[in-house]
Amino acid sequence: MENIEYNADLIIKNCSVLTPDFNVIDDQYVVIKNNYIIDIGNADLLSKVYHSRETLNGNGKLMMPGLIDSHTHTCQQLLRGRIADEYPMIWTRIMVPFESNLKEKDVYISSQLSCLEMIKSGTTAFIDAGGRHMHQVADSVLESGLRGIITCSTMDSGRDIPDTMKSSTEKNISTNLQLFHDYHGTGNGRLDVWFSLRSIITCTPDLIQKVFETAKDCSTGVQSHMNEYPNEISYCLENFQMRPFEYLESLGVLDDHFLGAHSILLSENEIDIIKTYNSKIVHCPISNSGKGIPKTPSLLQKGISVGFGTDGAGHSGLSLLDQMKVFKSLMRAFWGVPIFDPVVMPSKSILEMVTLGGAKAMMREDELGTLEIGKKADMILINIDQPHIQPTHNLLNTLIESVNSNDITDCIVDGQIVMKNREVLTLDEEKIIFESKLAMKELSIRANI
Repeated sequence: MENIEYNADLIIKNCSVLTPDFNVIDDQYVVIKNNYIIDIGNADLLSKVYHSRETLNGNGKLMMPGLIDSHTHTCQQLLRGRIADEYPMIWTRIMVPFESNLKEKDVYISSQLSCLEMIKSGTTAFIDAGGRHMHQVADSVLESGLRGIITCSTMDSGRDIPDTMKSSTEKNISTNLQLFHDYHGTGNGRLDVWFSLRSIITCTPDLIQKVFETAKDCSTGVQSHMNEYPNEISYCLENFQMRPFEYLESLGVLDDHFLGAHSILLSENEIDIIKTYNSKIVHCPISNSGKGIPKTPSLLQKGISVGFGTDGAGHSGLSLLDQMKVFKSLMRAFWGVPIFDPVVMPSKSILEMVTLGGAKAMMREDELGTLEIGKKADMILINIDQPHIQPTHNLLNTLIESVNSNDITDCIVDGQIVMKNREVLTLDEEKIIFESKLAMKELSIRANI
């Protein structure tokens, strides 16, 4: 028997590939070695060049970059279905009792379920907004094979925040630093740790400045919920005579390592500030739709990087494919119809936000967000040989309009297969779902929600 010399770790054969310029090329080989893409090209040609112990059959499938959820709450998975159709204030009546009653085992189960849902819906990387017991989230990410950024929930003020959820500046910083030292760069670089502000309303100026200062010392990022609710704007105007982004600029903390989640209610001056400092923003279309419509066309026109987030299962589930559908309709109805511009938000722009936009939000665009030789092998395969997808005049449009989470067949992160033919290989799906049902019931009683 002829000895075969293996010069690749994984080959995906005969798939269609979404290119960085958003064209689709058929009959491609994608070759992976040492967690990176080392070649992409014609199947007939590359089949003679590369040999691998492991292969995936890509017939009838489209390969595209893994989707990146740039703002989620993995600790809120056990809130699914609870906050829709509720009158204000959801934060004080439901969210605070829920979060303040989370135990370590709840966070672990919730984050396991989050990772499971993300894998099955095509998300390969995410940014967590922070919560309690975040070392449990870290462990879930490492076990799942996903790529993630986590942080602690950082608050030291706020009249509606119980003392159990607030800490001194020193305690907030030390807790986040501990998480950073324990987990930053672990999992072969799949897991990073940032610093965060829960929101400007819940953080004193001293804490805000200390968070940015510590993050800079650690050469890592900072994120915060920004310009999501009118009361945020009112708070800043009443206390500082400035809007939220103007206030952060006045403190001298803004830079290209800052990520502002939501960023719906932006003034023109705030948009200019974001552009000046090359800060990044994230929209969560379904969650945001009840609060306002972001000025995304203007943001993109000014060259500001925009990513997509789900805002956690408490708001909408973790499918970025669902977010894209809703976002296209919102943009067309709110911005397109009044000026008769049916292409105010083309499919290409939306796909770029959920891939490369997410990579920029993670400050990893040199490694993630597109399928290119030399980039990390984070990718998904979609079964496009189905009656609700094929035939199509334009596959990019159909990706937005028709593809759903169940069409994702395979998920590869850092060159490792984490889901194959809809079977998640890294997590015990049956066990996680069973334990999640028990945990939700117990937590609901404990939190009285």
